[in-house]
Amino acid sequence: MTLARLAAAFAIATAAVAAAPLSHAAGAASLSSAVKPFDVHTLVRLERVSDPRVSPNGRTVAYTLRTTDYEANKGVQSIWLHDLEAGTTRRLTAGSGASHSPRWASDGSLYFLSTRSGSQQVWRLSLDDGGEAQPVTDLPLDVGSFVLSPTGDRIAVSVDSFPDLGADLAASKQRLEARAAQKNTGVVYERLFIRHWDTWKDGTRAQLFGFALDDQGAITGNAQWLSNGIDGDVPSKPFGGDEEITYTADGRFVIFTARIAGSSESWSTNFDLWRVPADGSAKPENLTADNPAGDSGPVVSADGRWLAWRAMSRPGFEADRNRIMVRELNRDGSLGPAREVAPKWDRSPDALQFSPDGRKLYATADDLGQHRVFAIDVATGKTKALTGDGHVEGFALARDALIVAHNTLASPSQLFRIRLGGSAPLQLTQHNAATLAATGFGDYEQFSFKGWNDEKVYGYVVKPVGYVAGRKYPIAFIIHGGPQGSMANDFHYRWNPQTYAGAGFAVICIDFHGSTGYGQAFTDAISGHWGDRPLEDLQKGYAAALAKYSFLDDKRAVALGASYGGYMVNWIAGNWAEPWKALVNHDGVFDNRSMAYSTEELWFDEWEHGGTPFERPAAYEQFNPVNHVAKWKVPMLVVQGGMDFRIPVEQGIATFTALQRRGIPSQLLHFPDENHWVLKPQNSVQWHETVLAWLKRWTAE
Repeated sequence: MTLARLAAAFAIATAAVAAAPLSHAAGAASLSSAVKPFDVHTLVRLERVSDPRVSPNGRTVAYTLRTTDYEANKGVQSIWLHDLEAGTTRRLTAGSGASHSPRWASDGSLYFLSTRSGSQQVWRLSLDDGGEAQPVTDLPLDVGSFVLSPTGDRIAVSVDSFPDLGADLAASKQRLEARAAQKNTGVVYERLFIRHWDTWKDGTRAQLFGFALDDQGAITGNAQWLSNGIDGDVPSKPFGGDEEITYTADGRFVIFTARIAGSSESWSTNFDLWRVPADGSAKPENLTADNPAGDSGPVVSADGRWLAWRAMSRPGFEADRNRIMVRELNRDGSLGPAREVAPKWDRSPDALQFSPDGRKLYATADDLGQHRVFAIDVATGKTKALTGDGHVEGFALARDALIVAHNTLASPSQLFRIRLGGSAPLQLTQHNAATLAATGFGDYEQFSFKGWNDEKVYGYVVKPVGYVAGRKYPIAFIIHGGPQGSMANDFHYRWNPQTYAGAGFAVICIDFHGSTGYGQAFTDAISGHWGDRPLEDLQKGYAAALAKYSFLDDKRAVALGASYGGYMVNWIAGNWAEPWKALVNHDGVFDNRSMAYSTEELWFDEWEHGGTPFERPAAYEQFNPVNHVAKWKVPMLVVQGGMDFRIPVEQGIATFTALQRRGIPSQLLHFPDENHWVLKPQNSVQWHETVLAWLKRWTAE
């Protein structure tokens, strides 16, 4: 069926689902001269709110604020406080270095990570005496993360060190310095990983150490090696943090997440929960050995009775549904049987927190294009959404309320207080207020249509800034990565639809089969079907949008995406070229088979294709973009990070080589100092300006 016929059919058959009405100044026909359309220069300079933490007395929220030092080409983090009773907000940390990860101690003092001493260490600030922050640790190596005991007498810290040197961190530092001084640079590897995300392996591991705290809150005595005997990283690499580590309520034990590496680390998702005495007097014991899939995110109820965590069911699948599990922690150290909470709730939570009485668990999860906080009754499994449309980036409990960092497609995160009784959210912070008041955003709307297998699929359309009724606008069709992800109602700092809306494009985003937040069967549908089911959704979603929104100019349409979205750009170049004036492929797969042999996390490709490339070569070839290069004809911009080990640089080079050899207009934008993402502020500006120049070149009237 042609797209024109699809569009005509959807004009009758599509069932639209609108988001909550929005009223942005930029959506009006007459854009005020004082209002500037949103662009990348505004994006990279916005202050970013994250990680809210509520004090033990429930009065104060500490959070991290990231600002941009554009000349230094980096972000700078500081800690801020909001007084819930007075309604005031102030900056807590200043001076040199970055400060982040605020964590309250039971006595009301605040611990945090800071680089103010020249290395990243734990610091403590007593808010009662108004004094200066004092160092808690002064270790030879950087502290990656930390967790405080609820009893206030111990701290656990994660440090990258050499496991064979145990708790002698000074010896680990000496070995690193000796290596750096060597003239020869060769490294011999005997097993995978040899590199991960953007870092080559050097023999160190993230190891967990425990310390006693003195009366001033500083470490005292020798380090206790809590992860002794664990051949793995605590927390996990590359993105794990202190959410993978917790103390029991009585402070006697530490429970943490770890995967035993061995020779299978690069194709295993078998993370387990381990328990170790807080003083390191015994080696860790495995609490979840019966589950060969992933277990993570342990949390303990305030009364110490219950342990809860997230567990997957299928080994090797990183996007399996997270089940919520609980076990009783008996006083004698034994554990009750594991039980699943809310087994019929078809969502996958990514954070857990107990209510003070232990009767409820609070969790965040993707849900129909939003990312909400849910309350789950531990006894009955009954669930209730506590937040509406938008994206909750983080949350904390404050007496009878939730404190959430919340954003939408047209607003970066702010802190809000939501009364658990059901009152309207109250905005607490006003970061970027002047900038946002002078910035125009595009109005947006969620819609739905029948996709693959006649199942409902959702998407978003964003109007261009300064939209005028009756005009037609070029289309930026953004394809999300993952593929088990979502192009949802959130404020993204790399793939933000508003940067295209501000440049005069209308934006279409489709949550095709494989996306998260629509039930596990919907997410599972993409595995083994990279090139057919999601492509059908994208085609039908594009047609549905054309039928519903008359301002979309289908004669000036471009498609762009990263990671799996970049793969799909390569795939549609040979299988759905007709609508597109130009394409943009960022870090996309060009050849499924070579990708499977050169990426680092092998479990991903092996799950998605049903086995290894030598066991199932046909599965890797079925939807392989390299096999369709002869049909390529659409101009393409290729973007590639030189430090991207997830989709290595050769995939981008091969894509560009194929385009050049075919004589297709093309460009390659290579960032030698970026990984799978473009993170440096000035690189982000160059990325956006290059991409938009390419899109405008091919959509100019």
